[in-house]
Amino acid sequence: MSFFIRKLLYIGGMLFLISLISFIAIHAAPNSFFSAGELNPNITKESIEHLKAIYGLDKPLWEQYLRWVWAMLHLDFGLSFASGKSVMSEISARLPITLTMNLIAMLFVFWTALYLGIRSALNQHTWIDKAIKQLSLLSFALPSFYLALLLILFLGLGLGWFPISGLESMEPKEGIAQWLDRAWHMTLPIFVMVFGGIGGLTMYIRSLTLEILKSDYIFFAKARGIDEKMIRKRLILPNLMPSIITILGLSLPGLIGGSVIIESIFSINGMGLLFYQSALSRDYPVIMGILMITAFLTLLGNVLADVALWKLNPYAKRG
Repeated sequence: MSFFIRKLLYIGGMLFLISLISFIAIHAAPNSFFSAGELNPNITKESIEHLKAIYGLDKPLWEQYLRWVWAMLHLDFGLSFASGKSVMSEISARLPITLTMNLIAMLFVFWTALYLGIRSALNQHTWIDKAIKQLSLLSFALPSFYLALLLILFLGLGLGWFPISGLESMEPKEGIAQWLDRAWHMTLPIFVMVFGGIGGLTMYIRSLTLEILKSDYIFFAKARGIDEKMIRKRLILPNLMPSIITILGLSLPGLIGGSVIIESIFSINGMGLLFYQSALSRDYPVIMGILMITAFLTLLGNVLADVALWKLNPYAKRG
């Protein structure tokens, strides 16, 4: 039980530090949403001061922070400057879209990289190994925004096989047809996410697998005549799991932050696009809300990875 108490205290302490640093950094940035040029060139100074009083921005910075932290403890991130709606309602409306897309992409990245990495290591110095390494290098070198634009030009505008924006067609659909329509719209964005993510993980798994193949127990397993499929299932995969679980835990914040470019290019109304629009308009409450959720996912991912590793090896030291 003390393990979980320490982890809760760790999450609480880190969230406090992250919130303090983020709050100071954002309010130290030049200009603001309430600058005269941002709202209306003809707006008066009195009107701007009145708006600041409504949102509590006329108070000292330390008082603004304490009020914001107290509200955040009640899951209230305030009101959006741009829309006037609750930040939580803005986030909750877009979070499912981003999580769905990124969870699907992360599953594809995980299984594809696992297969390619092990296959490459087991066929070291063959044409299979070289082809997989070239594919991984291409994944590294090709920027996601450039790949997205290429797919839009050739598969979207050129051949007309896939839609290039949004998550639904202009004509409303119901039932299974609606889900198929959404899957059709998400094909290109998810492909871009998957292709951009498999390169690093594939090479990492290949490197780990090569180290495992040098182990004595692999040598004795091959000497006993155990086939490659059994070696891969019983010896390689279990030894890869701790490292992969750690990577997956660290990938949780990417479920939100990693989709900013993709959602902007494909005009998908998710958290990534919301963060981008809020940054352009200096919508501080929305930016802080997204930053805190991302920070919480990062810390939660670390804790879940520690718990999973502890379950795999109960005798391991618990941090």
